[in-house]
Amino acid sequence: MSQATKRKHVVREVLGEHVVPSDQQQIVKVLRTPGNNLHEVETAEGQRFLVSMPSKYRKNIWIKRGDFLIVDPIEEGEKVKAEISFVLCKKHVRSLQKEGHWPEAFSEVAEKQSNMNRQSQPELPAEPQLSGEECSSEDDSDLFVNTNHRQYHESEEESDEEEEEEAA
Repeated sequence: MSQATKRKHVVREVLGEHVVPSDQQQIVKVLRTPGNNLHEVETAEGQRFLVSMPSKYRKNIWIKRGDFLIVDPIEEGEKVKAEISFVLCKKHVRSLQKEGHWPEAFSEVAEKQSNMNRQSQPELPAEPQLSGEECSSEDDSDLFVNTNHRQYHESEEESDEEEEEEAA
């Protein structure tokens, strides 16, 4: 199976499937990622440990601090005590809350995150309608400026001189 096909199936599985944790599985919150496909997580009871990411998710699904996961316990692990079985997105969290499968300790955290996401995205003010003369398609002053690249400013005099040289 090609990498693109594998990625397509993994992403489709994560985004589309509705999962309810089994008796052995538990819902955890990601605290940090120390590296090597390991993530430090915290359970609803406050227990912290490391979980490993299975190879099917590596380089296909990205996990960041504050995300929620469903993990399967590993008996033989000292530091790494579980393996990720499912990555929960907002849609999954809401459905688990409605069904009553969501831990009470995480319910406040999930609500805060959704409220912060709403507040962090300011609404853009409505732009006034401009007449034909005021609206210029060549005015790019409102576009995003990438600060990682040098900005080259060309004056109108230089561009006029170049056009005259090309015409001659």
